[in-house]
Amino acid sequence: MRIPAGGAGNIIGSGIFVSPKGVLENAGSVGLALIVWIVTGLITAVGALCYAELGVTIPKSGGDYSYVKDIFGGLAGFLRLWIAVLVIYPTNQAVIALTFSNYVLQPLFPTCFPPDSGLRLLAAICLLLLTWVNCSSVRWATRVQDVFTAGKLLALALIIIMGVVQICKGEYFWLEPKNAFENFQEPDIGLIALAFLQGSFAYGGWNFLNYVTEELVDPYKNLPRAIFISIPLVTFVYVFANIAYVTAMSPQELLASNAVAVTFGEKLLGVMAWIMPISVALSTFGGVNGSLFTSSRLFFAGAREGHLPSVLAMIHVKRCTPIPALLFTCISTLLMLVTSDMYTLINYVGFINYLFYGVTVAGQIVLRWKKPNMPRPIKINLLFPIIYLLFWAFLLVFSLWSEPVVCGIGLAIMLTGVPVYFLGVYWQHKPKCFNDFIELLTLVSQKLCVVVYPEAEGTSGTKEINEDVEEQRQPIYQDTLSKDKDSVEQPQP
Repeated sequence: MRIPAGGAGNIIGSGIFVSPKGVLENAGSVGLALIVWIVTGLITAVGALCYAELGVTIPKSGGDYSYVKDIFGGLAGFLRLWIAVLVIYPTNQAVIALTFSNYVLQPLFPTCFPPDSGLRLLAAICLLLLTWVNCSSVRWATRVQDVFTAGKLLALALIIIMGVVQICKGEYFWLEPKNAFENFQEPDIGLIALAFLQGSFAYGGWNFLNYVTEELVDPYKNLPRAIFISIPLVTFVYVFANIAYVTAMSPQELLASNAVAVTFGEKLLGVMAWIMPISVALSTFGGVNGSLFTSSRLFFAGAREGHLPSVLAMIHVKRCTPIPALLFTCISTLLMLVTSDMYTLINYVGFINYLFYGVTVAGQIVLRWKKPNMPRPIKINLLFPIIYLLFWAFLLVFSLWSEPVVCGIGLAIMLTGVPVYFLGVYWQHKPKCFNDFIELLTLVSQKLCVVVYPEAEGTSGTKEINEDVEEQRQPIYQDTLSKDKDSVEQPQP
C-alpha cells in the first residue's frame, strides 16, 4: 500500500466544519482561538513523529493498540481496544453524522436551529445507508469515498479563497491584534484545555497510517514523509479557514451558528450560497463512510490477538466485507445518537483519545529504557515525547476539572473493560458450558452473516500476518497467556 495523495485527506474531515465554534467558545477570543489551532497542529506533528518511531520499531497494523499491548501488556492493550470499540469509533461517527444532518437541515430552518429529533433521525438514516453500502461491496464503499472527498476539498477551497478576497477588501477587523484578543468571556485555563480538545478533534486521523503499517511500501521513508507534508498542510488549511470565517462573521455570529460554513456562505456567496451546505454535506457523508470503512482494521488486529471475538474480524464469503464488525459499529453509533450535542460528544471522545495517545507516547520512553538496543529505523530525540507528555498532562488534568461528568463517564466505561479482560481473556479454564455457548454464538453469527475468518496472507516487507491461522480462528476465551507475556520479549525486526 502506497501512501495516498490523501495523506492530508485522512486528517482533513468534518471536524473543520464543526470544531471552530467549540474552539472559539472555549478560547474566549479570536486571537486565542487561532493560537489554539496552530499549537494543536504543532502538538499533532510531535505526536505523529513519536508514532512514526513506534510504527517502524513495532511494525504491526493496529496502531496504538498494538504498541500499548506489546509494551505494557495485554490488559493495557485490551483497554485501548475496548474504549476504541465502545467509545472512540462510535462517537466519532456520531459526531460526523450529526454534522451531516446539521448542514442538510440548517438551510431548511434559516431562523432557528433544526429540531433535535430531526437531526438524530437523519444522522441515523445516514449511518444505516452507509453501513448497508459497506456491507454490500468494498468497491462501492471506496467509490463513495472517492466521490465525496471532492465535496470536502471544494468547501475548504471556497472558504479560504473567499477569506483572501475579504482580506484584500479590508475586511479584517477581528484579525487586528487589539480586536482579536478582546475577550468576550473571562479567561479560564480549564476552558482553554477544552478548546484544545475541540481543536484536536479536527486533526483526528493523523495516526491513520500506523493502523496499516504492515501494508505500507517502505514505511521507513513514507511515514516521516507523510508527516512532514500532511500535518503542516492541514495546519495551514485549518488556520486559514478560521481566519476566513472571522472576516465575514463576528465571534457572536459564529457562536450563534450550528453550521458555520452555511452562515459563511450565506453572507458571501449570495444566490450561490447553496453550494456550501451541499459541499459540506457531501464531505461529512464521505467522512462517515471512511470511518466505517477503516474501523474493521482495528477489529481484525484485536481478534487475531484473541482480545475480541473472532466473528468480529470475519468477512463475507463472496463480498469480502466485514459485516459483523460493521453491524456492531453501526449499532453502537446509533446508541450515541441519544444526544444531538456534538460538542459534548467531542469533549467525551477527545479526552479518551488523548488519554491513550499519552500512554502510547509514554510507552515509547519505556521501550527506549527496556530495549535500548532494539532496531529503530526512525529514532527521534526524546525531547519530543517529553514535550508531548507535558502538554498531555495539562490537557487531561484541566479537561477533567472543567468537564468532570463527561470525562468521568469516559473513564468509567474504560474501567469496565478490566473485569471483561480478566473474565474473557485472562481466565483460561472456563466451564465447558460457557465455551460451548460462545462456540454456538460464533457459529450462529457466521451463518446469519455468511462470514468466515480471512486467510492469512504475506505482506511486502513484513512477516506473515499470523504464523498460526488456526489459533487466530479461535474465539476470545481461548487466548493464551504466553502471547501477553512474550509480547515485548519478541519484538518484530
